[in-house]
Amino acid sequence: MQVQQSVETVAYHMGPVLTLDVGIYIIWYGNWVQWKQSILIDFLSSISSPSPIGVQQQQQPSVEQWWRTVTAYQDQTGHGVTGNVKVAGQTNDPAYSHGKSFTQLNVQSIIRSALIPNGGLLPVDTSGVYVVLTADDVYMQDFCSSACGFHYFTYTSIVGYTLPFVWVGNSDKMCPGSCAYPFAVPSYMQGSVPALKAPNGDVGVDGMVSVLGHELAETFSNPFINAWYAGQDPSNPTEIADLCEGVFGPGAGGGYPGLILKANNGVSYNMNGFRGRRFLVQWLWSYKFNACSGPSMY
Repeated sequence: MQVQQSVETVAYHMGPVLTLDVGIYIIWYGNWVQWKQSILIDFLSSISSPSPIGVQQQQQPSVEQWWRTVTAYQDQTGHGVTGNVKVAGQTNDPAYSHGKSFTQLNVQSIIRSALIPNGGLLPVDTSGVYVVLTADDVYMQDFCSSACGFHYFTYTSIVGYTLPFVWVGNSDKMCPGSCAYPFAVPSYMQGSVPALKAPNGDVGVDGMVSVLGHELAETFSNPFINAWYAGQDPSNPTEIADLCEGVFGPGAGGGYPGLILKANNGVSYNMNGFRGRRFLVQWLWSYKFNACSGPSMY
Protein backbone atom coordinates (compact mmCIF):
# COMPACT_ATOMS: atom_id res chain seq x y z
CA MET A 1 0.00 0.00 0.00
CA GLN A 2 1.36 3.39 -0.99
CA VAL A 3 1.30 6.21 1.55
CA GLN A 4 1.78 9.97 1.51
CA GLN A 5 3.03 11.39 4.80
CA SER A 6 1.35 14.37 6.50
CA VAL A 7 1.59 16.22 9.79
CA GLU A 8 -2.08 15.80 10.68
CA THR A 9 -3.83 12.94 12.42
CA VAL A 10 -7.31 11.98 13.53
CA ALA A 11 -8.74 10.98 16.89
CA TYR A 12 -11.78 9.00 17.99
CA HIS A 13 -14.47 10.99 19.84
CA MET A 14 -16.53 7.98 21.01
CA GLY A 15 -19.43 8.33 18.57
CA PRO A 16 -20.78 5.57 16.28
CA VAL A 17 -19.50 4.58 12.86
CA LEU A 18 -21.60 2.75 10.26
CA THR A 19 -20.93 -0.91 11.03
CA LEU A 20 -24.09 -2.58 9.67
CA ASP A 21 -24.78 -3.35 6.01
CA VAL A 22 -25.65 -0.01 4.40
CA GLY A 23 -28.13 0.75 1.67
CA ILE A 24 -27.48 3.85 -0.42
CA TYR A 25 -30.59 5.77 -1.49
CA ILE A 26 -29.96 8.13 -4.40
CA ILE A 27 -32.02 11.22 -5.19
CA TRP A 28 -31.23 12.39 -8.72
CA TYR A 29 -32.14 16.06 -8.56
CA GLY A 30 -32.62 17.88 -11.86
CA ASN A 31 -31.97 16.83 -15.43
CA TRP A 32 -29.93 13.64 -15.54
CA VAL A 33 -29.24 11.27 -18.43
CA GLN A 34 -28.89 7.55 -17.81
CA TRP A 35 -25.34 7.07 -19.03
CA LYS A 36 -24.07 9.69 -16.59
CA GLN A 37 -26.05 8.14 -13.76
CA SER A 38 -24.52 4.75 -14.54
CA ILE A 39 -20.99 6.08 -13.89
CA LEU A 40 -21.91 7.03 -10.33
CA ILE A 41 -23.96 3.88 -9.73
CA ASP A 42 -21.08 1.71 -10.91
CA PHE A 43 -18.72 3.50 -8.52
CA LEU A 44 -21.06 2.86 -5.58
CA SER A 45 -21.48 -0.75 -6.68
CA SER A 46 -17.70 -1.16 -6.69
CA ILE A 47 -17.26 -0.56 -2.95
CA SER A 48 -18.43 -3.89 -1.61
CA SER A 49 -16.59 -7.16 -1.44
CA PRO A 50 -17.14 -10.00 -2.17
CA SER A 51 -18.51 -9.21 -5.60
CA PRO A 52 -22.28 -9.52 -6.02
CA ILE A 53 -23.39 -12.64 -7.89
CA GLY A 54 -23.10 -12.19 -11.63
CA VAL A 55 -20.87 -9.10 -11.40
CA GLN A 56 -17.41 -9.17 -12.89
CA GLN A 57 -14.63 -9.24 -10.29
CA GLN A 58 -12.71 -5.98 -10.03
CA GLN A 59 -9.20 -5.73 -11.37
CA GLN A 60 -6.50 -4.41 -9.07
CA PRO A 61 -6.01 -1.77 -7.78
CA SER A 62 -9.69 -1.59 -6.97
CA VAL A 63 -12.31 0.59 -5.34
CA GLU A 64 -12.85 -2.21 -2.83
CA GLN A 65 -9.16 -2.00 -1.84
CA TRP A 66 -9.48 1.78 -1.46
CA TRP A 67 -12.49 1.33 0.87
CA ARG A 68 -10.44 -0.89 3.20
CA THR A 69 -8.88 2.27 4.62
CA VAL A 70 -12.38 3.25 5.77
CA THR A 71 -13.25 -0.18 7.21
CA ALA A 72 -10.26 0.08 9.55
CA TYR A 73 -12.06 2.80 11.54
CA GLN A 74 -13.79 1.21 14.53
CA ASP A 75 -16.30 2.24 17.17
CA GLN A 76 -15.78 1.86 20.92
CA THR A 77 -16.95 -1.77 20.77
CA GLY A 78 -14.24 -2.69 18.27
CA HIS A 79 -16.57 -3.00 15.29
CA GLY A 80 -15.27 -1.46 12.08
CA VAL A 81 -17.00 0.40 9.27
CA THR A 82 -18.87 -1.99 7.03
CA GLY A 83 -17.60 -3.14 3.67
CA ASN A 84 -21.09 -4.16 2.59
CA VAL A 85 -22.60 -1.26 0.67
CA LYS A 86 -25.26 -1.43 -2.03
CA VAL A 87 -27.52 0.89 -3.97
CA ALA A 88 -30.86 0.08 -2.33
CA GLY A 89 -33.11 2.65 -4.00
CA GLN A 90 -33.26 5.56 -6.40
CA THR A 91 -35.68 8.33 -7.25
CA ASN A 92 -35.68 11.22 -9.72
CA ASP A 93 -36.75 14.84 -9.40
CA PRO A 94 -36.48 16.16 -12.98
CA ALA A 95 -38.94 18.98 -12.26
CA TYR A 96 -36.55 20.73 -9.84
CA SER A 97 -39.34 20.74 -7.25
CA HIS A 98 -37.24 22.72 -4.78
CA GLY A 99 -35.82 25.15 -7.32
CA LYS A 100 -32.37 25.49 -8.85
CA SER A 101 -30.69 27.41 -6.05
CA PHE A 102 -30.81 26.51 -2.39
CA THR A 103 -28.98 26.39 0.91
CA GLN A 104 -27.37 23.39 2.55
CA LEU A 105 -30.34 23.15 4.90
CA ASN A 106 -32.70 22.87 1.91
CA VAL A 107 -31.15 19.49 1.07
CA GLN A 108 -33.03 18.05 4.03
CA SER A 109 -36.32 19.17 2.51
CA ILE A 110 -35.40 17.36 -0.72
CA ILE A 111 -34.79 14.20 1.28
CA ARG A 112 -38.04 14.62 3.18
CA SER A 113 -40.02 14.90 -0.07
CA ALA A 114 -38.39 11.72 -1.40
CA LEU A 115 -39.53 9.51 1.52
CA ILE A 116 -42.56 7.24 1.29
CA PRO A 117 -44.35 8.76 4.34
CA ASN A 118 -44.32 12.09 2.48
CA GLY A 119 -45.47 10.78 -0.89
CA GLY A 120 -42.03 9.89 -2.22
CA LEU A 121 -40.59 6.58 -3.39
CA LEU A 122 -37.76 5.92 -0.94
CA PRO A 123 -38.22 4.00 2.31
CA VAL A 124 -37.14 5.33 5.68
CA ASP A 125 -33.99 3.36 6.52
CA THR A 126 -32.24 4.52 9.67
CA SER A 127 -29.27 2.29 8.78
CA GLY A 128 -29.02 3.75 5.29
CA VAL A 129 -27.33 6.77 3.72
CA TYR A 130 -29.24 9.18 1.50
CA VAL A 131 -27.30 10.72 -1.39
CA VAL A 132 -28.56 13.83 -3.17
CA LEU A 133 -26.85 14.34 -6.54
CA THR A 134 -27.69 17.62 -8.26
CA ALA A 135 -27.45 18.32 -11.99
CA ASP A 136 -25.01 20.78 -13.54
CA ASP A 137 -27.50 23.67 -13.56
CA VAL A 138 -28.22 23.60 -9.81
CA TYR A 139 -26.45 26.00 -7.48
CA MET A 140 -25.85 25.17 -3.84
CA GLN A 141 -24.84 27.56 -1.06
CA ASP A 142 -21.00 27.84 -1.07
CA PHE A 143 -20.76 25.62 -4.18
CA CYS A 144 -17.48 26.21 -6.03
CA SER A 145 -16.06 28.54 -3.37
CA SER A 146 -15.78 26.24 -0.35
CA ALA A 147 -17.96 23.18 -1.03
CA CYS A 148 -18.07 20.61 -3.82
CA GLY A 149 -20.01 18.27 -1.56
CA PHE A 150 -20.84 17.81 2.10
CA HIS A 151 -22.32 15.30 4.51
CA TYR A 152 -24.39 15.60 7.66
CA PHE A 153 -27.50 14.07 9.22
CA THR A 154 -31.12 15.14 8.92
CA TYR A 155 -33.00 16.93 11.69
CA THR A 156 -36.13 15.30 13.06
CA SER A 157 -37.75 18.75 13.02
CA ILE A 158 -37.46 18.81 9.22
CA VAL A 159 -37.41 15.21 8.01
CA GLY A 160 -38.92 13.40 10.98
CA TYR A 161 -35.95 11.06 11.26
CA THR A 162 -32.21 11.23 11.88
CA LEU A 163 -30.62 9.98 8.67
CA PRO A 164 -27.01 10.37 7.49
CA PHE A 165 -26.88 12.04 4.09
CA VAL A 166 -24.50 13.30 1.41
CA TRP A 167 -24.85 16.03 -1.19
CA VAL A 168 -22.61 16.31 -4.27
CA GLY A 169 -23.09 18.72 -7.17
CA ASN A 170 -22.09 18.46 -10.82
CA SER A 171 -19.60 21.30 -11.36
CA ASP A 172 -19.27 20.90 -15.13
CA LYS A 173 -20.93 24.21 -16.06
CA MET A 174 -20.06 26.29 -13.00
CA CYS A 175 -16.61 25.45 -11.67
CA PRO A 176 -14.91 22.32 -13.01
CA GLY A 177 -11.50 23.77 -12.13
CA SER A 178 -12.53 23.86 -8.49
CA CYS A 179 -14.60 20.69 -8.10
CA ALA A 180 -13.55 18.40 -10.97
CA TYR A 181 -9.78 18.66 -10.48
CA PRO A 182 -7.60 17.17 -11.93
CA PHE A 183 -9.82 16.74 -15.02
CA ALA A 184 -9.97 20.53 -15.10
CA VAL A 185 -7.63 22.96 -13.41
CA PRO A 186 -8.31 26.41 -11.92
CA SER A 187 -7.29 29.43 -13.95
CA TYR A 188 -4.30 30.25 -11.75
CA MET A 189 -2.82 26.79 -12.49
CA GLN A 190 -3.46 26.71 -16.23
CA GLY A 191 -0.26 26.42 -18.22
CA SER A 192 1.67 24.91 -15.34
CA VAL A 193 -0.46 21.87 -14.51
CA PRO A 194 -2.16 19.95 -17.34
CA ALA A 195 -5.72 18.69 -17.01
CA LEU A 196 -6.05 14.91 -17.07
CA LYS A 197 -8.37 12.94 -19.34
CA ALA A 198 -11.47 11.76 -17.45
CA PRO A 199 -11.70 7.94 -17.32
CA ASN A 200 -15.42 7.77 -18.11
CA GLY A 201 -15.59 10.59 -20.61
CA ASP A 202 -17.33 13.25 -18.54
CA VAL A 203 -15.37 15.87 -16.60
CA GLY A 204 -18.27 16.86 -14.35
CA VAL A 205 -19.40 13.35 -13.42
CA ASP A 206 -15.90 11.89 -13.14
CA GLY A 207 -15.16 14.78 -10.79
CA MET A 208 -18.29 13.92 -8.81
CA VAL A 209 -17.02 10.37 -8.32
CA SER A 210 -14.05 11.56 -6.28
CA VAL A 211 -16.12 14.04 -4.29
CA LEU A 212 -18.71 11.33 -3.62
CA GLY A 213 -15.97 8.98 -2.43
CA HIS A 214 -14.64 11.75 -0.18
CA GLU A 215 -18.02 12.40 1.42
CA LEU A 216 -19.00 8.74 1.79
CA ALA A 217 -15.72 7.90 3.53
CA GLU A 218 -16.39 10.68 6.02
CA THR A 219 -20.06 9.76 6.42
CA PHE A 220 -19.27 6.15 7.29
CA SER A 221 -16.45 7.05 9.70
CA ASN A 222 -18.15 10.12 11.21
CA PRO A 223 -21.91 9.92 10.50
CA PHE A 224 -23.09 12.12 13.37
CA ILE A 225 -19.99 14.33 13.64
CA ASN A 226 -18.87 12.73 16.90
CA ALA A 227 -16.62 9.84 15.80
CA TRP A 228 -13.39 10.15 13.79
CA TYR A 229 -11.93 13.57 12.95
CA ALA A 230 -8.94 15.80 13.65
CA GLY A 231 -9.10 18.78 15.96
CA GLN A 232 -11.43 19.53 18.87
CA ASP A 233 -14.16 21.52 17.12
CA PRO A 234 -17.05 19.27 16.00
CA SER A 235 -18.70 22.24 14.27
CA ASN A 236 -15.78 22.36 11.83
CA PRO A 237 -14.12 18.93 11.88
CA THR A 238 -11.21 17.95 9.68
CA GLU A 239 -12.15 14.46 8.57
CA ILE A 240 -10.38 11.51 6.98
CA ALA A 241 -10.79 12.72 3.40
CA ASP A 242 -10.16 16.40 4.17
CA LEU A 243 -6.64 15.48 5.25
CA CYS A 244 -5.90 14.06 1.79
CA GLU A 245 -7.52 16.64 -0.47
CA GLY A 246 -5.80 16.60 -3.86
CA VAL A 247 -3.84 13.40 -3.15
CA PHE A 248 -4.45 10.75 -5.82
CA GLY A 249 -1.18 8.88 -5.70
CA PRO A 250 2.36 8.77 -4.29
CA GLY A 251 4.29 12.03 -4.38
CA ALA A 252 1.23 14.29 -4.59
CA GLY A 253 1.56 17.92 -3.63
CA GLY A 254 1.71 21.48 -4.97
CA GLY A 255 -1.01 20.85 -7.55
CA TYR A 256 0.55 17.56 -8.67
CA PRO A 257 -2.02 14.76 -8.12
CA GLY A 258 0.65 12.12 -7.63
CA LEU A 259 1.78 9.09 -9.56
CA ILE A 260 -1.29 7.63 -11.23
CA LEU A 261 -2.08 5.16 -14.00
CA LYS A 262 -2.76 5.99 -17.64
CA ALA A 263 -4.65 3.67 -19.98
CA ASN A 264 -3.84 3.12 -23.64
CA ASN A 265 -6.61 5.53 -24.61
CA GLY A 266 -5.02 8.29 -22.53
CA VAL A 267 -7.43 8.35 -19.60
CA SER A 268 -6.02 8.72 -16.09
CA TYR A 269 -7.14 6.57 -13.16
CA ASN A 270 -5.96 5.05 -9.90
CA MET A 271 -8.49 2.27 -9.33
CA ASN A 272 -10.73 -0.17 -11.13
CA GLY A 273 -14.39 -0.92 -10.55
CA PHE A 274 -17.11 -3.26 -11.69
CA ARG A 275 -18.07 -3.63 -15.35
CA GLY A 276 -14.59 -2.59 -16.42
CA ARG A 277 -14.94 0.93 -15.04
CA ARG A 278 -11.94 3.02 -14.12
CA PHE A 279 -12.01 5.83 -11.59
CA LEU A 280 -9.69 8.50 -10.24
CA VAL A 281 -10.52 8.96 -6.56
CA GLN A 282 -8.61 10.84 -3.88
CA TRP A 283 -6.79 8.93 -1.16
CA LEU A 284 -7.95 8.77 2.46
CA TRP A 285 -6.29 9.22 5.82
CA SER A 286 -5.20 5.97 7.46
CA TYR A 287 -4.85 6.19 11.21
CA LYS A 288 -2.82 2.97 11.10
CA PHE A 289 -0.17 4.52 8.84
CA ASN A 290 -0.75 8.07 10.10
CA ALA A 291 -0.72 9.13 6.46
CA CYS A 292 -2.82 9.38 3.30
CA SER A 293 -3.27 5.92 1.87
CA GLY A 294 -4.57 4.31 -1.29
CA PRO A 295 -4.53 0.95 -3.08
CA SER A 296 -1.20 -0.23 -4.40
CA MET A 297 -0.85 0.34 -8.14
CA TYR A 298 2.15 -1.88 -8.81
